[in-house]
Amino acid sequence: MLNFYILNKFKSLRLFLVIFSILNIQLAHAEQDNSTNLSIDHIMKMKTVNSLALSPKGDWIAYVVTRMDEEKDKKFSQIHMTSTDGKTTLPLTAVYMDASNPQWSPDGKYLAFLGVRGTEDTENQVWTLDLRGGEAVQFTHVLQGVNSFRWSPDGTKMALVIKDAKPLTNASDKNSANEKLEPFVIDRLQFKKDYVGYLDRRRTHIYIKNGHEKPLQVTFGDYDDSDPQWNPDNKTIAFVSKREGDPDANNNSDIWLIDSSDNENRELKKLTVNTGPDTNPSWSPDGNTIAYISSIEPDKLWYATEHLAIIDKNNGETKLLSLDYDRMISSPIFSNDGESIFALASDQGNRPLIKFNLSNGNKKNMTPGEQSVRNYAIGDNDKIITLMSSHHRPFNFYHVKEDEVINLTNYNKDILKNTKLANVKRLIVPGWKKEPVESFIYYPPDYDSQNVYPTIFVLHGGPVSQHDTSFDEFAQIYAAKGYLAVLPNPHGSSGYGQAYSYALNKKWGVSDFADVDAIADYLVKNGISDPNKLGVGGWSYGGILTNYVITKSTKFSGAVSGASEVNHRANYGHDIYQNEWEVELGLPWENIEDWEAINPFNDLGKVTTPTLVIGGQLDWNVPILNSEQLYQVLKRRGIDTKLVVYPGEYHGINRPSFVRDRYERFIGWFDQYVK
Repeated sequence: MLNFYILNKFKSLRLFLVIFSILNIQLAHAEQDNSTNLSIDHIMKMKTVNSLALSPKGDWIAYVVTRMDEEKDKKFSQIHMTSTDGKTTLPLTAVYMDASNPQWSPDGKYLAFLGVRGTEDTENQVWTLDLRGGEAVQFTHVLQGVNSFRWSPDGTKMALVIKDAKPLTNASDKNSANEKLEPFVIDRLQFKKDYVGYLDRRRTHIYIKNGHEKPLQVTFGDYDDSDPQWNPDNKTIAFVSKREGDPDANNNSDIWLIDSSDNENRELKKLTVNTGPDTNPSWSPDGNTIAYISSIEPDKLWYATEHLAIIDKNNGETKLLSLDYDRMISSPIFSNDGESIFALASDQGNRPLIKFNLSNGNKKNMTPGEQSVRNYAIGDNDKIITLMSSHHRPFNFYHVKEDEVINLTNYNKDILKNTKLANVKRLIVPGWKKEPVESFIYYPPDYDSQNVYPTIFVLHGGPVSQHDTSFDEFAQIYAAKGYLAVLPNPHGSSGYGQAYSYALNKKWGVSDFADVDAIADYLVKNGISDPNKLGVGGWSYGGILTNYVITKSTKFSGAVSGASEVNHRANYGHDIYQNEWEVELGLPWENIEDWEAINPFNDLGKVTTPTLVIGGQLDWNVPILNSEQLYQVLKRRGIDTKLVVYPGEYHGINRPSFVRDRYERFIGWFDQYVK
């Protein structure tokens, strides 16, 4: 359990963090002329960068740049590449061709990617671009499209992940307005998925494409297969699949091996035996060991720590490498010599790249300080390229060396160079059961410590997630509007150990509400926040926690509940989390007390806070049913409220006009009821 020994550890770090924060703020301010505050217009013009592929020679990185086109009301994603000396950046795909997942061929002559070209194509295909010249060429022609792909080590083949084709009653009617509608016929336990809809028995399987031959299916059955990774010997593919019992009734994914030869009797071998989920396979250079992510306490669901593990492909011997590092681990990659493994971690609001030594168990933080690494690549001689962000710099690419960090790209620098950004500091106060809880506080650019400020609590999703040190658009825009923005990491958050997360199990709205309440009391008591001008809001679990806050406290003047749950039993059989509900709370017709003990719907009669309720029409992650019920109760009781539903949107909001609208509605509601 997080205790005051750790609090003392936090205190010992505080001086370093304050010094680093000051240096970071000074650096950020040195790059701007402080002429204007950040606005929604700035945010809508910003580009986001994602994905990362390092060329075999280590001289280029390829990645995806996404922009919002407000005129066309659509997002577009384009492949760019930048030299690793930072001197040259080139666009590789057309502006209006949606492209993703760039991968270099092993000889470095080609770049492959997923993309859709033209108005009639609706499914992703693999395209290849000859870097010696010419346009991209469509490599696959799969009717139902390709989900993902992976080059073989010798560059002669690709492993493809393809969903089973939907039977067509009339192939000519595909994409036709006259296509015959058929009823959904469902017989699966898990029958919904956000962004997909109702689920049938079509599954995703692995295929091998040899040159221009037709893709050859190599995995079969009523299971979904994903994340194919080639052994360096070119003969075996590791992949992830749930094949024990009914895959809809458990989270026990395993690492499996499949022979990649053309032999029809190819061998399928289960490698891991852990009863919890095993994911993220990554081969050692000699092809004998797989690094992966393992959750060894499935009964603790998403609150359980995800560990770094290795397994011998020949004898199945397994070793957990991060048991003494109580943090969530992801994205393992072996070092060139096979003696270490790199991986990302969630650690006290940072997201560092950690190097684990296999021989002595030592670990080293390769990206110390207030940094958040979203993605990374390892090249020859363990050359490290990261996609990284801090409070004052959106995500960009960096070359990380032992003695320096070289900035390779500067997306959004021109947009932000004349803006004033928030000063950001960490705050640690005693929360639930007097255990320390940490927050990031975003101060308005013109903050005056002699004044008290309207304050907005920005609650994160998850619940097992964390506010980290990356650039936060919502917090920055609130600060630009004169608010103090508080980004808490209450109990349930990752980055502070399993016990800290597991405190929320079966007790939603208990420890995390107590943490938020304690932070608010501290800020008011110390003359930082105006007690009459407090707001709270969030999305997904951030919206759920908002619902707990307004049913338990009257100190908040305005709230925004985004994509939230409010009536948990009503979700069973309606959202996508039936298995998770059962693991945590049991069956809702048997364990009625456990379900109702955390159900905020039962306390909606206590709400006095004006609340904006908002979500996506097609959200099956957290269905709009919840928002409708919350709105109905508040409206019936005469509480100031409004329901906003975005047509055609799922759990995330993607249409640029709706993205802008959501910013405006959050800010407008807080301006009306808090400021």
